[in-house]
Amino acid sequence: MDERYDVVVVGGGAAGLSGALALSRARRKVLVIDAGQPRNAPAGHVHNYLGREGTPPGELLAIGREEVAGYGGEVGTGEVVGAERLDDGFRVDLADGGSVHARRLLVTTGLTDELPDIPGLRELWGSDVLHCPYCHGWEVRDRALGILGGPMGVHAALLWRQWSADVTLFRHTGPELTHEEREQLAALRVRVVDGKVAALETGDGRLAGVRLASGEVVGREAVVAPPRFVANSSVLRSLGLEPVEMEVNGNVFGTYIPSEPMGATAVPGVWVAGNVANLQAQVITSAAGGLNAAGQINVDLITEDTRLAVAAAHQHLAPSGEHDWEEQYRAHSTVWSGRPNPPLVTEAADLSPGTALDVGCGEGADAIWLAERGWRVTAVDLSPTALERAACHAAEAGVDVAWQRADVTDWVPEEKAYDLVTSHFVHLGGVLGRRVFARLAAAVAPGGTLLLVGHDVSDLAAGANRPHSPDLYFTAEEVASSLDPAGWDVVVAEARPREAKAHEGDVTTVHDAVVVARRR
Repeated sequence: MDERYDVVVVGGGAAGLSGALALSRARRKVLVIDAGQPRNAPAGHVHNYLGREGTPPGELLAIGREEVAGYGGEVGTGEVVGAERLDDGFRVDLADGGSVHARRLLVTTGLTDELPDIPGLRELWGSDVLHCPYCHGWEVRDRALGILGGPMGVHAALLWRQWSADVTLFRHTGPELTHEEREQLAALRVRVVDGKVAALETGDGRLAGVRLASGEVVGREAVVAPPRFVANSSVLRSLGLEPVEMEVNGNVFGTYIPSEPMGATAVPGVWVAGNVANLQAQVITSAAGGLNAAGQINVDLITEDTRLAVAAAHQHLAPSGEHDWEEQYRAHSTVWSGRPNPPLVTEAADLSPGTALDVGCGEGADAIWLAERGWRVTAVDLSPTALERAACHAAEAGVDVAWQRADVTDWVPEEKAYDLVTSHFVHLGGVLGRRVFARLAAAVAPGGTLLLVGHDVSDLAAGANRPHSPDLYFTAEEVASSLDPAGWDVVVAEARPREAKAHEGDVTTVHDAVVVARRR
């Protein structure tokens, strides 16, 4: 579980590798886990795959694995025995006792061909015993073909007649032929042989003929045998996805895992592609299914990544209103450092003590620092919890501060009443922020000092632990220009650098917008 992937692909055939290739090219961290038992291993070549016609199956998979690895994807050999849904994805369990973590799963485990129980048949499967005319019809064209009868025997005989004029239908366990079916077969000169097939006769490792229960042997060069296609669904079953039966003309053709057209299953976060979902898919179709599913998986991950990014940004949004600030303070035993803000220390250290107003005092560090130096301080904040903590800190420091709860968005301090009005990082922007700053300026007595500090706009790209609210940022010049030059002397209006910790814990340089002005 130390290994975490965006997507784990279970099954390394055409569907799985195609999906892994697309996801790796999308810069996802991808792992393909393959049991090394491809369904088409007995076949000599892959057909109908544009650009790869006639490629041996093993060679095609080797090319695919190399392509996936070329884009950073990982391909490993192993058997997945189950998976479990977790809050943040899936645990994928391996037969060797290991496990890996996946945000999403793409299951491309294919199917198993359940063959008729006829001696000699399995040994020739994929060479002289076939089932798909589009996969092997050209290779056995004009040869003596035998069709092993069953529910779809007549259909198979008519289909394979396209590739050879020498076709024999062994009715075997198939139903009685209707008059119409016999008429169709006769018109195409397809021979019908009644009686059960007992075995396939071989010679030098090749098919020699079909032996009937009567003992008669009918010479054939290739036999078409209809398997039952069974989805390899054990991994999906462990997640609650059960295979369903596929019927063709009222006959069960096999089982598959239902999914939406692009491969999404009923379990969120799990996709399927290839033969496990489409029993009739050839290699190129399976590859296309893997590509389609990969595209949808990537979009799903982008949606989740975006949601998580928004949630993370919300964690760094400046609180607004009493409820937000109360949650902020109650969630932490201490929100601020307990030290006075550096601009206050720098700009107020040499001022003669008098009356001071600290707006947005938080846990009281600035107000207590001023009170320790002889200032008669009124400290204002919206949060009752912050004010309670500030009062406790003041008592511990042995100073008196007049603590006052007020919402500065609609609170109006007494005009020209304070020798120092200071406010640090009151998170208000736009028109509201300018209105509050104007009220604070109006509260400065003649000869008094206004000290306003906030986040400079240059910090929007700094990556430090700053609010993700662009409208809360301003420049010192903007605030200074709002003061009437006839009544104010602007002493400082600058972006003042200082060091701060970024989100990752690294130290970075941020800038405080600092305004110091004297009322004439």
